[in-house]
Amino acid sequence: MTNTVGTTPSTPHGEPDGRPLGRDEDAVEPDAIEVELDRSTRREARPSGAGSAASVSAPASDARRAHTNDVVVARTDVEWLGRYLLGTWAEARLASRELTARPEMQRIEGLSLEAHRERVFGQLKLLVENGQVHRAFPASVGGADDHGGNIAGFEELVVADPSLQIKSGVQWGLFGAAVLHLGTERHHKAFLPGIMSLEVPGAFAMTETGHGSDVAAIGTTATYDEAAGEFVIDTPFRGAWKDYLGNAAKDGIAAVLFAHLVTKGVDHGVHAFYVPIRDAATGEFLPGVGGEDDGLKGGLNGIDNGRLHFTGVRIPRENLLNRYGDVDADGTYTSPIASPGRRFFTMLGTLVQGRVSLDGASTAAAKMALKIAITYGNERRQFTAGSDTDEEVLLDYQLHQKRLLPKLATTYAASFAHEVLLTKFDEVFSGAADTDADRQDLETLAAALKPLSTWHALETLQEAREACGGAGFLAENRLTGLRADLDIYATFEGDNHVLLQLVAKRLLSDYGKRFAKADFGVLARYVVEQAAGRTVHGSGLRSLGQTIVDFGSTARSVGQLRDTSSQRQLLTDRVHTMVASVAAKLRPAPRLSQKDAAALFNQHQTEIIEAARAHAELLQWEAFTDAIEGDDPRAAGMDDGTRVVLTWLRDLFGLGLVEKHLSWYLMNGRLSPKRAQAVGLYTERLAARLRPHAQDLVDAFGYGPEHLRAPIATGAEKGRQDEARAYYRDRREAGTLPTPEKSLGK
Repeated sequence: MTNTVGTTPSTPHGEPDGRPLGRDEDAVEPDAIEVELDRSTRREARPSGAGSAASVSAPASDARRAHTNDVVVARTDVEWLGRYLLGTWAEARLASRELTARPEMQRIEGLSLEAHRERVFGQLKLLVENGQVHRAFPASVGGADDHGGNIAGFEELVVADPSLQIKSGVQWGLFGAAVLHLGTERHHKAFLPGIMSLEVPGAFAMTETGHGSDVAAIGTTATYDEAAGEFVIDTPFRGAWKDYLGNAAKDGIAAVLFAHLVTKGVDHGVHAFYVPIRDAATGEFLPGVGGEDDGLKGGLNGIDNGRLHFTGVRIPRENLLNRYGDVDADGTYTSPIASPGRRFFTMLGTLVQGRVSLDGASTAAAKMALKIAITYGNERRQFTAGSDTDEEVLLDYQLHQKRLLPKLATTYAASFAHEVLLTKFDEVFSGAADTDADRQDLETLAAALKPLSTWHALETLQEAREACGGAGFLAENRLTGLRADLDIYATFEGDNHVLLQLVAKRLLSDYGKRFAKADFGVLARYVVEQAAGRTVHGSGLRSLGQTIVDFGSTARSVGQLRDTSSQRQLLTDRVHTMVASVAAKLRPAPRLSQKDAAALFNQHQTEIIEAARAHAELLQWEAFTDAIEGDDPRAAGMDDGTRVVLTWLRDLFGLGLVEKHLSWYLMNGRLSPKRAQAVGLYTERLAARLRPHAQDLVDAFGYGPEHLRAPIATGAEKGRQDEARAYYRDRREAGTLPTPEKSLGK
């Protein structure tokens, strides 16, 4: 299926051809923006009242043209784009979607807490039978050593029920993966078969009530007893209880527990231990182990989250997962990594797949929300704005487009960025690119993208809910349930703000290394460059220059803004400037006391996090641009029409970021007032231009009725609207409609 509206000159990406356009007016005129768009689309004919709700929804066939030597039809090849969006591990995604389409794998709304938990645990057994959840495990224990395919398939489980996705993630992506990546061969042989078969359901006992994201500060200890050859596990105070753990309240019979390893009176930092917690036959806690049920939560109630505490619990020395640190029988500690800090971050880095999968699952949830809301918006009618008889389709209203289509653009950006992240993850864990630098890059990329995608999913689900009115509030249409379930995604596997702080520290570290060994000449040139930058940007000279260039030609402003290199410059310059500014403010920190250095960092924490967010947004924009313009072999089959539509969508995303941060660009002299004013008008017109393609763009996500399970996205609303319109049409033709009172005075 394709949707065709408008044409564009056959330049590679539908860019302006550079001819001067002129309006000798100071104000930014909407018509000038439309002229610029029309130059790149060459529509055949525009209905009267261009720009109104009625005109935007002109049927696609009205503007359909054949592809000639000088014209490219703006259209979406849904079938090709759908395959492209599936990414490298398309078969794994499709297999998982086939599985999630089975009714027995899907959530039933309205279940009690206990019934929901029981259903999800039963679904884990079906996952074992299917075998897909074993992809990442070694071939030696029945796996496939397929790390990228494992994550791609796993994140699609959110379609069936987020509780199923997360509980399976606890079992195989956290509990099992910790044994795999932190243990050695003896642990693999002893523990992985039971984990993989679900014979041993397990918990991932890292988070504590008193410490979540700050893992290094947890209170649980594992003290080695040389005489007995055992570790003794203790949670010495209430804040050290392990909390919010999936499988802890009911199903788990073992846990991978994180504790400070103490031997010979030395604390060697946090390590992981395999700890039995319940009797497999009775389900009762083992001696020294206790716990509580977290009870009803704001979402994900198919998971039995709970708390665990330990008092003098003894485990064999061999239960230390010893890939990165080991204790001999006599209590001597050894590690292949000498630095305690590097050792700690290396251990945590092996568990990055949780953040990777949340990035993909959140993007999948946003796709479902938009498929539901845009399908409904294309069918639901409200108010007779442009007709005395026919009500308008919701998506024809500018505000509805402005609410949903930028979210659609961001979802495409997040989808392409996730493919970059997943590829990097697979390269590292397959061993294809597994240097320290590769692992650091992976951790930074995951820490940058996971916050943006999880926040975006929550915002999109809420906007989609509101855009569907009362129908969106019904549980049967899934938007409220998905919103509740995904709420926790913003804080688990790393609180989003903490993750962005980690990204910012990496940016500042890289920035510092650039000048660590700089000689006087390099530093002098840098100071001159910075001074020149302050002179130009701070004084407004750059803004003045833009105003002179753009004066009398709003369309020229638009032409500059929609240019790929201009967008890249705007987004990149913001990141570089913000990082440089923060680095300059933190420069005195090494000379200060610990307390004063911490205070200085805290004083600029908001700026630090905003710089990291700007960096993550740039990563998404770059991934979107590479997907259109890069050399990915999978993109070779992209036709010109699809490329034009995707370029419009990329422009909407990129300029949407500029619009979102417009105050920064104005205050820092990066945009003239005239060009800044053009940004908002242009994004509105881009949304209108994309409106006829919106359904194709969400159809390309590949989620059918069996995945969405939302009655308002099945075409039922169109049937109701058609019935109502036919009813009134027939009565008008028969002359049986009553006369409206207000018409009697005419």
